Amino acid sequence: MIHNRKYLKQIRKDLRNNLTSAEAILWKALQRRQLEGRKFRRQHSIKNFVVDFYCPSEKLIIELDGAHHFTSAGFEKDRDRDRTLKDLGFKILRFENQDVFDSLENVLESIRSNFGFPPCKEG
Repeated sequence: MIHNRKYLKQIRKDLRNNLTSAEAILWKALQRRQLEGRKFRRQHSIKNFVVDFYCPSEKLIIELDGAHHFTSAGFEKDRDRDRTLKDLGFKILRFENQDVFDSLENVLESIRSNFGFPPCKEG
């Protein structure tokens, strides 16, 4: 099992209860299948990683990056994490927090452009 391992449950819950401002804005646009009918989950774990947003039907991960991602250590950690997740067959999109604040529609269009067609139905 690689999804939502029990030992990460409290971390996922804490992260969901303490979204960043950018995460909260993007979540409002993604929740309740508002984007092309796709279901998204927030703070979903895959292996030992907790991803910001995950669309199961598309195997699509969306990460929002704040300042700590732009350090050399943060960049290396993200690169290794992305490589592991890509090797498992996931697609990863990264956006800077500022992109969500400045151009949410462009972020949503970028996400849409990574969907397969027609929309997948998931329960």
